Amino acid sequence: MVAILAAVFFAIALIMDLADVTATVGPSAFIAAGLLCMALHLAGIGTRRPVRNGRRWSYRR
Repeated sequence: MVAILAAVFFAIALIMDLADVTATVGPSAFIAAGLLCMALHLAGIGTRRPVRNGRRWSYRR
């Protein structure tokens, strides 16, 4: 889930860079947000975690 959010941030940064949009929040802010989301994804934040459910392991949704 967090990786999808990172992809959206990267897409917004690319569109802003290609369109030469000058705003208070520039493309570099979206790149930094995308990198933060990717780091959280690689750390395991936002992924499904296994849960012990009786005798079996299941995944929480």
